[in-house]
Amino acid sequence: MGITVFTGGTILVDPAPGATPITSDALAVRDGAVVALGTEAASLAADPTAEVVDLAGGTLAPAVGDGHAHPMLGGVEALGPAIRQAEDLPGILAAVAAWREAHPDAPWIVGGSYDATFTDEGLFDARWLDEVTGDTPTILRAWDYHTAWVNSAALAAGGITADTEDPALGRIVRRADGSPLGTLQEAAANDFLAEVVPPFTLEQRIDALDRATRAYAAQGTTWVQDAWVEPSDIEVYVAAVAQDRLHTRVNLAQRADPARWREQVASFVATRAAVRELGAERLSAETVKFFVDGVIESHTAAMIDPYADRPDERGLPNWTAEELTEAAIAFDAEGFQLHLHAIGDAANRSALDAIEAATRSGAPRDRHHVIAHVAVLDPADVARFAELDVIANFEPYWAQCDAVMRDLTIPHLGEPRDTWQYLIGSVQRSGATVSFGSDWPVTTIDWRPALATGITRHSHTDADAEAWLPEERVDPATAFAAYTQGIARQALVTDRGTLAVGMVADAVWLSANPLDIAPEAIADVSVHGTWLAGIRTFDHRAAS
Repeated sequence: MGITVFTGGTILVDPAPGATPITSDALAVRDGAVVALGTEAASLAADPTAEVVDLAGGTLAPAVGDGHAHPMLGGVEALGPAIRQAEDLPGILAAVAAWREAHPDAPWIVGGSYDATFTDEGLFDARWLDEVTGDTPTILRAWDYHTAWVNSAALAAGGITADTEDPALGRIVRRADGSPLGTLQEAAANDFLAEVVPPFTLEQRIDALDRATRAYAAQGTTWVQDAWVEPSDIEVYVAAVAQDRLHTRVNLAQRADPARWREQVASFVATRAAVRELGAERLSAETVKFFVDGVIESHTAAMIDPYADRPDERGLPNWTAEELTEAAIAFDAEGFQLHLHAIGDAANRSALDAIEAATRSGAPRDRHHVIAHVAVLDPADVARFAELDVIANFEPYWAQCDAVMRDLTIPHLGEPRDTWQYLIGSVQRSGATVSFGSDWPVTTIDWRPALATGITRHSHTDADAEAWLPEERVDPATAFAAYTQGIARQALVTDRGTLAVGMVADAVWLSANPLDIAPEAIADVSVHGTWLAGIRTFDHRAAS
């Protein structure tokens, strides 16, 4: 690989949270690594073999990562009806009807992600879907991907009747007479998808990964944590590697099942070894995923005290504290990174307890364990992230008072827990590592509006909006570092996250420096190019 020299703009070498960002005016890359900055880098442009990239007044920054996402789910969502774009319930039904008309021979209709705020309590009736789907079995996932809406034909296909008991760790929402309404929550939804709905073909899923990782490359992303991988997904990723159709690095988090995690330990170790043997720089399988609880909007997030609007309900934890701790110790002993989905304050406390037990029981090593979302955190637990050296992976786009927050989340939580949400500033100030992610397709794949939200705590579309929990804002450098340096630590590497000499040349060419403009303008910053270890994975000229 020859020399590539970047000039004609700003090189954001290191966002340097809490200090003045380190910048330069030139950067040189050879063999996938940064070899020079400034005058020394500019002088290398005279080499007749050098490729010179004129930044045209833009900024070359460390490439960003996504610390929690579901690229295959996001990719296959495009195969179904376009319900995400619907603005109300009739809009969802119209999208489903249009898809059915365009695919009259489809045996099933499968889609996502509908907006649960379109009905009271986020509950949807099978009979509404029946009007536009007839006898074609239909399942639509809510944007939280913890809930599904099915029609009567799908209920029949799954054998779900008034006499069907709720599955372990799931709920079949019912009418007053006990018959199933058509809304399935947690295991009731996900088991239905896994056991009843016909899977997409291998080629469809490879195409989904191709589309998803191209989209990531097009926005300057070079590393993604796939935070929910089942055994059937492994072959898809391996095939995508073989076909050179992964356009960003992806680390796989195999999902630990509360009912059979003991037998999974050996299989997860074997899968990790097989992925390592591929020698594919863009694929790894170093992580184990735990769903500790559900989501607030469905009253399935695990809470220490009852929900404000359901005094007899504390949520639906997926693990007992004892089983979670035992499983965490077992997977930690095999050298896995733990990645725990925790929404409620009880779930976050249980996750911290389990990591603490695993750390104390295992041999000393750098663990880099992750708690993802950290949606509701008792202030008493803030300091534990730094004390236990746990990475807090937040989805910053959620840190705003939008319709979901206003209509569902806050009424469910009540005071004071409504002010315990997404304590990004508090956790960062405690000394803990913070990384950022999207949870795509739950919310936008685009890190730019999410970065703006982390800085302002309100929608980027309204510069005059009031900041929600303003004390939890972070400055631009700190927010950008969560996408770069925080991600590098989560990715278990020490040679990425900045553009200092000797670091891997993962870089993104932006039309402006996101640290120097109004936060609301970050969403409009253009991506002109992306480089993964010096290899260009996106070129705006080819895309235009």
